[in-house]
Amino acid sequence: MSIASSLSSATLCGASVFPKALGYSSEFPSNLPSPSESSKICLTSFPASRDPKKNATWNLTRNVGPIQGIRCHAMQAGTRELKKFELSDVIEGKQFDREMLSAIFDVAREMEKIEKSSSQSEILKGYLMATLFYEPSTRTRLSFESAMKRLGGEVLTTENAREFSSAAKGETLEDTIRTVEGYSDIIVMRHFESGAARKAAATANIPVINAGDGPGEHPTQALLDVYTIQSEIGKLDGISVALVGDLANGRTVRSLAYLLAKFKDVKIYFVSPEIVKMKDDIKDYLTSNGVEWEESSDLMEVASKCDVVYQTRIQRERFGERLDLYEAARGKYIVDKDLLGVMQKKAIIMHPLPRLDEITADVDADPRAAYFRHADPRAAYFRQAKNGLFIRMVHGR
Repeated sequence: MSIASSLSSATLCGASVFPKALGYSSEFPSNLPSPSESSKICLTSFPASRDPKKNATWNLTRNVGPIQGIRCHAMQAGTRELKKFELSDVIEGKQFDREMLSAIFDVAREMEKIEKSSSQSEILKGYLMATLFYEPSTRTRLSFESAMKRLGGEVLTTENAREFSSAAKGETLEDTIRTVEGYSDIIVMRHFESGAARKAAATANIPVINAGDGPGEHPTQALLDVYTIQSEIGKLDGISVALVGDLANGRTVRSLAYLLAKFKDVKIYFVSPEIVKMKDDIKDYLTSNGVEWEESSDLMEVASKCDVVYQTRIQRERFGERLDLYEAARGKYIVDKDLLGVMQKKAIIMHPLPRLDEITADVDADPRAAYFRHADPRAAYFRQAKNGLFIRMVHGR
């Protein structure tokens, strides 16, 4: 199946839906095929000088079979150059190329304008997104749902599908997907098993977005991470990035590594306890794509060289009953004021959140802390979290 996962800027992080649009306005004609009859969407991005609600428009076409990969190209319309791309279900970081990332980020910037405006967009009016979460989530689920609603769509949600759905009665994932697709136009799913999103996409006849599949991947998180790096630093080529913490179980760092490999002269440092080192498949992928990488146990030294320190928590839930291994891994690498002292002045600290004790609270006041910030004085990791809304709005449009 293919997806209209269109990365429009309000749903990339969480919700992607089939818009009804065809043409150059946010008003959609009624003679288009219904969402269930369609499985491919093209997104066209217009210059920012136009009305924000009309900047990103979908071209909905009938299903001609699963889309293999992504196509992205430029078109001429009079004096305007339009970027157009189409993609299948959002499952993994490898499915994106550099040109598509550029187009997604252009639309995400337009989504920022929609979010800041007081008027309600109706780009996705009449469409329903189902968020099916088998694992806990705050930022991903809420940003997808917020993205959908800010674009005029509606949401069907379950925040603990593992316990409060028929999965608790033994229903298979495939049967759940076949049921849920009858109620919605797109499915955003988080699951505890690696590969579950691919299985869901193979079953469904509507788009599926992977909102995290166990220790596998989290592609929309990686999209917002790269968008944040570009917004904060101003470039993606020629940067050095330290991936720190639980690299064996961290789906965010895996997807981020795939996306960073699309850019030139990038160097990646892996800093982690021995028991949760980055897996060989990622290292092999980077090597095969000419990306320089290095493993290190010295975070202080690495941080002094990097543009980005991407910290992650040690994931207790991935250790099962081996809490002795979890305790051996946690607390090894902490971002604190001492680390800030060796970092470059224009470097940033990122974190996919939630955090435990791997970033001390006194770091939040430093403008380099990117995990919460977006055009405000909050720590950069909170800006990073806010960017999830704009990226996921892209998926929804």
